[in-house]
Amino acid sequence: MLQITGLTVKYGVGVHALQDASVDVPEGAVAAVIGGNGAGKSSLMRAISGTLGFHAGRVVEGSITYDGRNLAGLSPQKILRLGIAHVPEGRRILGEMTVLENLRAGGAIVRSTRKRVNALQEIMDRFPILAERRNQRAGLLSGGEQQILAIGRGLMSSPKVMLLDEPTLGLSPQMVERVADTIREVNASGVTVVVVEQNAAMALGVATDGHVIERGRVVLSDSAAALRDSPDVRRLFLGGDVDEGLGLDAAPASLATLTRWSA
Repeated sequence: MLQITGLTVKYGVGVHALQDASVDVPEGAVAAVIGGNGAGKSSLMRAISGTLGFHAGRVVEGSITYDGRNLAGLSPQKILRLGIAHVPEGRRILGEMTVLENLRAGGAIVRSTRKRVNALQEIMDRFPILAERRNQRAGLLSGGEQQILAIGRGLMSSPKVMLLDEPTLGLSPQMVERVADTIREVNASGVTVVVVEQNAAMALGVATDGHVIERGRVVLSDSAAALRDSPDVRRLFLGGDVDEGLGLDAAPASLATLTRWSA
């Protein structure tokens, strides 16, 4: 369904965020992309959704195809119309607007009024908290509720693929589990999900497949179950949330291990 092959992404003159990265996401999967802060996870999501240019980034090599169609050069709006919705890190809800207005903004790209109305009703049915707070200013919601709103807003375009960038960042353990349940519900409704997370335990807990990124390289891809059972992954990532300092410079022990995987 979604295939990233040999992707290299640069920012500015010479900063490589991704180098020769390849990831396959089958239809119906929940694909977890885990790694430390600055590993290149968000750059992968931006490349897929066509939003790299907003961050002064660009794809210099490789390809991204969706259902056999090359996404190179397509605008974010066109990619969204094709069925790929991106919920970026930080939620980015419109705090001065109501919950209902935020959701309607997410459906603005949908031309059919009937489809927008149906999508809104489905989201209200799926997420009762949004229905209860529909007339409340979004900025007054808790962090977890804002994340649910951000996901709901992304669903307003009725996507086939949803990209979730750090959806549990800064949330309480209880809200982390609520977001995990939401990801499961979204996937069960037929949406393929790609979730980028430093919280590897949560990500691999909801995922069918997993990919480990270190310093811009995809160094391991396997089933989520296999990654959860891997002693190296457990040692590096599953003692809790991924340490923000984790990376090849900060964790030399991981360099030999993950380089071995990528050989």
